[in-house]
Amino acid sequence: MKVSREQVAENRQKILEAASRLFRERGYDGVTVAEVMGAAGLTHGGFYGHFASKEELIAETLAMTLARTVYPEADLAAYATAYLSPQHRDDRAGGCPVAALGGETIRQSAETRAAMTAGLRRQIDRFTATAPGASAAERRRAAIGSWAAMLGGVILARLSDDPALSDEVLEQTRAWIGASTQRGDSGGDTRPARAARKRS
Repeated sequence: MKVSREQVAENRQKILEAASRLFRERGYDGVTVAEVMGAAGLTHGGFYGHFASKEELIAETLAMTLARTVYPEADLAAYATAYLSPQHRDDRAGGCPVAALGGETIRQSAETRAAMTAGLRRQIDRFTATAPGASAAERRRAAIGSWAAMLGGVILARLSDDPALSDEVLEQTRAWIGASTQRGDSGGDTRPARAARKRS
């Protein structure tokens, strides 16, 4: 029986949705094509009618997941409160794809890395629009520094097998971002750099 064009598109979307959750939960190498197809409710043999390889699936899944990730128009401290929460830490399958897959993406295809880079640019631009700072350069620095702290906080919290330490990492990272945004900077001390410029 011939499958309609609409059904083909629907099945492809099911595959991408299943892959998105599985990859974030278990990593690229921890998931087989057969497992993705099973989670999508489809047979393994149908995979190559949609994708040429697992590498293509990875690249397209990451691009879709990043494009659909919603970053509320909120200030950095407010966003950090939700991002650096125990709920987000514990929800790898439904959480931030950058925190879940960033480290592994380094070793993936050029297409997958390009998708991650595009997602990073979008997030930095969005944060820069609401970040504190007297100039565009200061706002971008605050955006990049705070985003890096959020990612690192979630990754470190997930790495720890000590629940108390994991919670502390989240709490202290939230506090650091809150304090730095109240000061109107990215939390760094620029005095050594200024001193070096004066000596040069």
